Amino acid sequence: MEKNLTSGSVLKNIIYFSLPYLLSYFLQTLYGMADLFIIGQFEGVASTTAVSIGSQVMHMITVMIVGLAMGSTVTIAQAIGARDKKSASRTIGNTVALFMAVAVGLMVILLLLVHPIVSVMSTPLEAVTGTVAYLTVCFIGIPCITAYNIISSIFRGIGDSKSPMYFIAIACVVNIGLDYLFMGYLHLGPVGAALGTTLSQLVSVVIALIVIMKKETGISLSRKDFRPDHRFMKKILNIGIPVALQDGFIQVAFIVITVIANRRGLDTAAAVGIVEKIISFLFLVPSSMLSTVSALCAQNIGARKHERASRTLRYGILIAAGFGVIVAVVIQFVAGPVVSLFTSDATVVVLGSQYIRGYIFDCIFAGVHFCFSGYFCAYGRSGFSFLHNIMSILLVRIPGVYLTSLWFPDTLFPMGIATACGSLLSVIICFILFKWMLAHPAKS
Repeated sequence: MEKNLTSGSVLKNIIYFSLPYLLSYFLQTLYGMADLFIIGQFEGVASTTAVSIGSQVMHMITVMIVGLAMGSTVTIAQAIGARDKKSASRTIGNTVALFMAVAVGLMVILLLLVHPIVSVMSTPLEAVTGTVAYLTVCFIGIPCITAYNIISSIFRGIGDSKSPMYFIAIACVVNIGLDYLFMGYLHLGPVGAALGTTLSQLVSVVIALIVIMKKETGISLSRKDFRPDHRFMKKILNIGIPVALQDGFIQVAFIVITVIANRRGLDTAAAVGIVEKIISFLFLVPSSMLSTVSALCAQNIGARKHERASRTLRYGILIAAGFGVIVAVVIQFVAGPVVSLFTSDATVVVLGSQYIRGYIFDCIFAGVHFCFSGYFCAYGRSGFSFLHNIMSILLVRIPGVYLTSLWFPDTLFPMGIATACGSLLSVIICFILFKWMLAHPAKS
């Protein structure tokens, strides 16, 4: 149902929108962990490795699709805020047409490149066959993954963050059931994991379409809305492409950092891998703030309520940074026990504790620049978001981690600090860009 977010308490709107989004991210995290957990119960190391590597590839692809879909969320939200139902309908229709074409093209390209992709990932020989099989099935299911994400982006654009949460909850339950069927009962291994993921997404999409047909969204669609219109597609892509590229580069940066850690030995690799999983869970809050700020600000910008957009940004920063400060302080005291939840190896626990005590400050800085990124995207300035992220990755994050890994061979704490400093640079750049936008309101 369409939700007007341009009136009432700004803080209340943020909480109303962000909580379902936060739960959606949490469910997606569980969704991603289910395949690995279940295959580990029924299969050997080779199959588990195949699903692990395949999941990394699919995560990167999904993240970029979600980034591209941000263009649709913002464009729809701006139209809703301006009470321009016609533009909202045309944007939704063009979103469907654009992303279905992207999905089919992406599916074909990825299927042709499946073997080179497995090779680039340095997949162990024992896991190559399973990884190829897993990715082949998942690539065939790309249209389902894309459909789910564009449907979610449409709902969030009209101010409804609850429906996507229900869709992913259904997919999560179905996926777990199918995983036990395909991997536990039928012993299909990595193929079973891929089938469970793909079919659960399909079920989620079907249910979402039924909801769309029966639910009063306040927007009606006609055939002409699905005809490609370069004006709407250009706006969607102008916002979405920089976000998709930014998210893709961030994933590449994580892979590079993993490679750097791997070169220091098995214990370091294990410690960094565990901490990355912990951090990805803690980042659910900053990530939900990014999407919340972008959707709420876009509606207010469409309604020409720029002061409410600025207040939304300020509240988002306070919530994200406040959460980051609390978590950063707590982790300094409980780092060891937290890491030990994932391993009993004493050396790995020590190294992981060192790394997370430095890395955890990224929760503060990332929360701030995530909110700025959402604000920039809402104004159609997603290029700003791309700029500060790329600069932080290339100037600080990767070189910082590499140099500290050489200079401090006995501890991982400096590597964690270097990672957080990348986000600190992003925050500084974001403040500069924000001040520039305030000084040039006509151009923003």
